[in-house]
Amino acid sequence: MSARAVSVRALIFGLVFVSALLVSRMAAAVTGVVMDQSTLAPVAGAIVTTATETVLSDQDGRFAIDHAGSSVAARAAGYLRAQTAVSGDEPVTIVLTPFRPKAVYLSVYGVNSATLRTAAVSLTDNTAINALVIDVKGDRGLTPYPSHAREAIGAIAQITERAPVSKDFGSLLAELHRKNLYLIARIVVFKDDPLAAAHPGWAVRDGNGNPWRDRENLQWVDPFSHEVWQHNLDVAEEAARLGFDEIQFDYVRFPDASGVHFALPNTRGNRTAAIVGFLKAARARLAPYNVFVSADIFGYVCWNLDDTAIGQEIGTLGTALDYISPMLYPSGFTWGLPGCTNPVADPGQIVRRSLAEAMQRTGLPGVRFRPWLQAFRDYAFDHREFGADAIHKQTEAADAAATDGWMLWNPRNRYDAADLPR
Repeated sequence: MSARAVSVRALIFGLVFVSALLVSRMAAAVTGVVMDQSTLAPVAGAIVTTATETVLSDQDGRFAIDHAGSSVAARAAGYLRAQTAVSGDEPVTIVLTPFRPKAVYLSVYGVNSATLRTAAVSLTDNTAINALVIDVKGDRGLTPYPSHAREAIGAIAQITERAPVSKDFGSLLAELHRKNLYLIARIVVFKDDPLAAAHPGWAVRDGNGNPWRDRENLQWVDPFSHEVWQHNLDVAEEAARLGFDEIQFDYVRFPDASGVHFALPNTRGNRTAAIVGFLKAARARLAPYNVFVSADIFGYVCWNLDDTAIGQEIGTLGTALDYISPMLYPSGFTWGLPGCTNPVADPGQIVRRSLAEAMQRTGLPGVRFRPWLQAFRDYAFDHREFGADAIHKQTEAADAAATDGWMLWNPRNRYDAADLPR
């Protein structure tokens, strides 16, 4: 065969290959619409994802996405996430079910205690509870299952106060899902004593250059460290793979202390850039899993015009998160509010006014917020119990603001059904 014939043959082969590739890519593209299951109305601004791409639905709920693969997923504030199969180039319809989580919290100990876990799950029988917030990495760096991410970084070896560990945590979550519970993974980010002990170069330092410790004698890691970011994103991805519906970051802030030192100057601009940068990185990392992303913030962040010296500035958080979760515990409002000097005497006012302030300052609707509410004894004012009346006043205020539900915090993981709304 002549050189000219070989060249022509190669050209033809190349054209055929390119054409086949284009056809393949065209076949992989898909269009569709996202709809509300209850009203059949289009859902605008829904986040539509595949393994490699993320787009938003338009005002008519419609979307177009390249390289769809075998399925397309979607989520939107106020709904459960959903996924549907793709068949050729046929348009797809993704139906989202309206849902507002009403959750109680379980620690690493609580979720692995059959007694505490069963009691929490039983609340679904005769109260409004339909969700659980579960520690995946708690305040002391403990995990409720053997975490590959923690083992790989060396943090697991530093833990001396071991908690019960579930060898088959995925099956436990599947069982909770079968009970129609929405599951939120709580990940404590920058308060991480085991990680700081394993990697001293990542630790927050005091004025003498020594590792700084908080009031619980626990170390924190530097929010400027991208190695710290990477590790927490590894833990978050691990939680997404386990099947959680939402990843919630707590202690996603700088320590509220003076005289501490970090890798970069401790300025407001640097702090807010670090916190928002981490949350945006988390959103990007978790995109293929179609999980909701949320973060906890101090209650006073709803009111303060600066970053509260911890990097949490409420106006910067909306683009990085599906949900913002202010901790609106009346006991935490130790300086009160204008016209309210005893917050525990009027817990509904604290929740109502703080949410209104947050929505006004961010321009976001109530459904983009899900507050933490107090279900524990007051520690700052008169040490009163927070029973049915106080809990109901808080939940009613949250519901009136059309939030995406609410979450009840009790560090002992004990909740009385008689105290909870139905």
